[in-house]
Amino acid sequence: MGFMDDIKEDQLMQIQALCVVFFLLAFPSYFFLKAAATDEPSGMGGVGTYTVTGDLSYIDFDSGEETIADGTPFVLDLNTDALSSEDQGKNIVGVLVSMSYGEDEETGNTPGCIALAPQNAPDTITGTATHLEYSGTGDGQNQGGGGSHDVTAEWYNSSIIGTEVEGLSESEIADQLDSKGAGLGDHTIEISVTANAGNRPGCSNSDSGETVTYTVQLIVLDYEITPYFEIEDI
Repeated sequence: MGFMDDIKEDQLMQIQALCVVFFLLAFPSYFFLKAAATDEPSGMGGVGTYTVTGDLSYIDFDSGEETIADGTPFVLDLNTDALSSEDQGKNIVGVLVSMSYGEDEETGNTPGCIALAPQNAPDTITGTATHLEYSGTGDGQNQGGGGSHDVTAEWYNSSIIGTEVEGLSESEIADQLDSKGAGLGDHTIEISVTANAGNRPGCSNSDSGETVTYTVQLIVLDYEITPYFEIEDI
């Protein structure tokens, strides 16, 4: 017996087939009506409830290693003109600076130091990323040995990623996620060191700065905004 013959004789299969046809027709129609309910000239959806998802990727912008003297900041000026035209066309929404560092402290050579050297004192490494009016800064310490930390400056609303947003139109949500080229132009990275030397009676270490390894990456956001609905809405 063929499939069509089974449907003709099986009432349950008939009901199941009708349900499949209904949803195949209802779902596209629902999304079309949601998208059409708008005064936006671009055809984006009007005020309603939307699910917002997003994925982050990164563009390598610069990297290096620098010996930074205590109290003398290292300043790095970068411009997106150095990127390919493909990367410049992406939705750049932030900059990420990652720093790692060891300990350049040296033990004194007096007899007291040779007998019992003091422990290394932790140094503070400060990183700042600036683009237009956006800025992010953060400190890290090597704890007398080594350490690392990141600094981020962003110009998009990361809090709505992975949520349902109510009471806004699709274009209003997109305005909070699409940089519209705001990520292009000058970026300034500054890294400074506040060095501390360990000491004890009869012995003092010396510490004039730290060697910092850094990477600079631009943050790219790919996002999707879709109408949110529950089955009972259909």
